[in-house]
Amino acid sequence: MTMAFPALRLTRLMLRDFRSYAALDARFSGRVVVIAGENGVGKTNLLEAISLLGPGRGLRGARMGELGRDGLPWAASGRFETALGPFDIGTGTASEGGGERRAWMLDGVAKKSSTELAERVAAVWLTPQMDRLFQEGASGRRRFLDRLVWALEPAHAREVAAHDHAMASRNRVLAQGRADPGWLDALEEQMARRAVAAVAARRGLARRLNTVLAEQRPLGAFPAARLDLLCPIAAALEDSPALAVEEGLRARLAQQRRRDAAAGGAAEGAHRTDMTMVHLEKNQPAALCSTGEQKALLIATVLAHASLIAEARGFAPLLLLDEVAAHLDQRRREALFAALAALPAQSFLTGTDVGVFAPLQGVAEGFSAASGRLETIAGFGVPEPA
Repeated sequence: MTMAFPALRLTRLMLRDFRSYAALDARFSGRVVVIAGENGVGKTNLLEAISLLGPGRGLRGARMGELGRDGLPWAASGRFETALGPFDIGTGTASEGGGERRAWMLDGVAKKSSTELAERVAAVWLTPQMDRLFQEGASGRRRFLDRLVWALEPAHAREVAAHDHAMASRNRVLAQGRADPGWLDALEEQMARRAVAAVAARRGLARRLNTVLAEQRPLGAFPAARLDLLCPIAAALEDSPALAVEEGLRARLAQQRRRDAAAGGAAEGAHRTDMTMVHLEKNQPAALCSTGEQKALLIATVLAHASLIAEARGFAPLLLLDEVAAHLDQRRREALFAALAALPAQSFLTGTDVGVFAPLQGVAEGFSAASGRLETIAGFGVPEPA
């Protein structure tokens, strides 16, 4: 993968009552940062805090009430360096509105929402939970796909939420058994319009990713992948304009009211999209690949996504790779480390065994996470800024 863009660098991270950290003030200077430690010491918590400095709910998708240590109000802030100069982002529990409200600050100025930060900061991540993406249900793959779309099209989240709200309202009306046809018509029109918009955005993202994956080959030691949508709406958009697909879905929803009432939910809509990934060299679905091959396909996809973000934003995003070496053989681990060291993007890697990261000695900064603090690991150098 080639990123001919300046990098976004996180040089300082400060936490207060966030997860397992009562207080933390950590400084980073390397392009690659290794964080090692036993399970449960807070490595993933650090990556989550970094992910929350950008738009969205972070790599765990957690609710606000889950983030504070012992239920306390929490705060996280970061100092970033870019080609255009430094800036500071802060987020945490809002001072008003209850524990589920969140506040954002940019250079000390309050912002209304995290979407106002999208032009300044971006991050992509890979977590161990994604290792079972191809064994679990469609909902997990749909969330993975939607997160990729949303990173490039912030309005996508609103379309999906509006579709789900209209669908839930329709389900309630149908369940009551005394449906008002006019009210159902309005809900189904809303649901169809939002469904087609959401699926069109998913389809567009898959096409863009597939171009990068097929033509640029993110890493030589990693297989090229192809994303395919399993979705009647996406299939219809291949042959018909969006308005025609929308009208067809609205008509089918009206026809299926009795069946959907009996089933307790809509048989069609954006909530039915599934995704599959194909190992291009083998022409084999990811679900049939080995665990190591699945991890390699996900790494290739995440790095291709980072390339798309760099093109859209004009800077290389942060890469947050939690337990990234798990399930990779030595050849692929070393290929990944070499690629990350060469990329302009700043990468944060976690793992339980610091020995796995030995090839990065002299290239990466190394820290040990334990008891709510970070300590420098001997043997890891602090490279000069590129």
